[in-house]
Amino acid sequence: MGRPPRHTADDFLDAAVRIFAAEGAAGITMSAVAREVGAPSGSIYHRFPGRPALLAAVWLRTLTRFQQGYLEALGQEPATEAAVEAAAQVVRWCRDRPAEGKLLYGGDRTLGVEDWSPEDRARAEDADQRLDAAITKVVRRLRPLTGRSTDELMLALVDLPYAAVRRHLDRGEAPPPRTVDLVARTTRTLLSG
Repeated sequence: MGRPPRHTADDFLDAAVRIFAAEGAAGITMSAVAREVGAPSGSIYHRFPGRPALLAAVWLRTLTRFQQGYLEALGQEPATEAAVEAAAQVVRWCRDRPAEGKLLYGGDRTLGVEDWSPEDRARAEDADQRLDAAITKVVRRLRPLTGRSTDELMLALVDLPYAAVRRHLDRGEAPPPRTVDLVARTTRTLLSG
């Protein structure tokens, strides 16, 4: 029977997130991640065949973690409360995970999506489609309730919360607690007029 692994895939992904937050995507190399974990360089290759697979895995894990709470918030009733909660959820998530928030804000292009395997690109596209479908559904519910255009609703649901967290994430810090309430109040104002 073989020896149990000392380092999990999540250990390597956590290290990649920390490196991204400090140095950006260029800093995420196989050897840098192994060094951050304190593992031999070869051990990372037992979990990820190369840098594109590592970058895809860190993106997909981050996206999945974010979407879990965001999609749950979007599915609530009434629709206006769902929108307010979803906008606030973006800020809460980035407060809890500022390094992952910075990675999410950077987007998959910063992680070389064009170099990922077809399977990893398909998984990312599926996740994007789930998110787009959920946002489209809530926007359709909100338009007749609020009298707002799709552009106005997208501003409230997507642009506002990301704008509120961006400057904090760019400085390597979590958004302050007051940002959650600020985004929720502003989203509610945008929806109600």
